[in-house]
Amino acid sequence: MGLISDNIRYLRKSKHWTQGDLAEKIGIKRSLIGAYEEGRADPRINNLIKMAEVFETSVDILINRNVAHLPASVLHLNSDLVRGKEILAITVDKEDKENIELVPQKASAGYLNGYADLEYIKELPKFQLPILPSNGTYRAFEINGDSMLPILPGTIVIGEYIDDLTNIRSGKTYILVSKKEGVVYKRVFNYIDDNNKLFLVSDNKAYSPYQIDADDILEAWESKAFISVQFPDATSQHDINVEQLATIVLDLQKEMIKLKEEA
Repeated sequence: MGLISDNIRYLRKSKHWTQGDLAEKIGIKRSLIGAYEEGRADPRINNLIKMAEVFETSVDILINRNVAHLPASVLHLNSDLVRGKEILAITVDKEDKENIELVPQKASAGYLNGYADLEYIKELPKFQLPILPSNGTYRAFEINGDSMLPILPGTIVIGEYIDDLTNIRSGKTYILVSKKEGVVYKRVFNYIDDNNKLFLVSDNKAYSPYQIDADDILEAWESKAFISVQFPDATSQHDINVEQLATIVLDLQKEMIKLKEEA
């Protein structure tokens, strides 16, 4: 029954529920949810039916499928954090290979309205880069500003599409397309499981980190390569220490929690 245990834990976390939250929705004790997730007890059929209902899926999927590998369209899980590639507008070349579309700086504002419009995507410049793995979907964005030095303004960063925001890896760099911030390139720290937030940190220490709601993200692209006609200055003082950044972000979170408690 290990598959059911893993599925219950995965689906509960994808909903950002505690074990107590799930227990309350089903009408059982929290300790029983813990026993299910740890494989110490098997759910009775009536509890399986209730869980399938609250997870918006089927008992068959809950028992027989690894839900972590299912697209939302199959799972019927209504989560804004999971979005399969089937909703992504892409173009292909004459050999049916996916293109890498380029979003220039001047087109980044329009991208917020056209990112899901195939006709808009068709109008973007496009190219191929054979050195990238063929099983990914990629898009290129021209970076504006100096917040990510030594990556210089005008650099083209190529990102691989992330179809589940919970898979964002803390400390890595991403191009995020959000409703409020537009297109940004930042180092990201993932606190979705804790408070549904992402912390965005600039490699240039002159810029302060800030947080954004995961629900505000329209697209996420993990950076895989960059193209630039300018070479970084060897004497640049903008070297980044990911561990130091993680400490900064954690301290910032603590201050925010403290402010909320005092309010």
